[in-house]
Amino acid sequence: EVQLQASGGGLVQAGGSLRLSCAASGFTFDDFAIGWFRQAPGKEREGVSCISSSDGNTFYADSVKGRFTISSNNAENTVYLQMNGLKPEDTAVYYCAAGLISWVVAGPADPRLYSYWGQGTQVTVSS
Repeated sequence: EVQLQASGGGLVQAGGSLRLSCAASGFTFDDFAIGWFRQAPGKEREGVSCISSSDGNTFYADSVKGRFTISSNNAENTVYLQMNGLKPEDTAVYYCAAGLISWVVAGPADPRLYSYWGQGTQVTVSS
């Protein structure tokens, strides 16, 4: 059974940091890219970052470049999203998702290219 377990959300003041974790199981980790998406109320789901576990290639949305860092612990099938310099506009439910690398490479921010989704974790940034 494929499982993606996201954790690490919370309430933080603007300028603060959080680290999200996505623990994956039930599929061949090296064949998949793991992406982080977020969705704020009334807004579309937005691709935030993605990492290819096999070669470490990464993608960042312009809105988070220089503030967020994605990393992968392949031994533990876990992907992390370190979020620094958080802003109120980063407030959203954050989801991790897995998609075949051969698909995701065509559009790492496109949620339609991801096959498996975890439950969300709420990130709230106060001003």
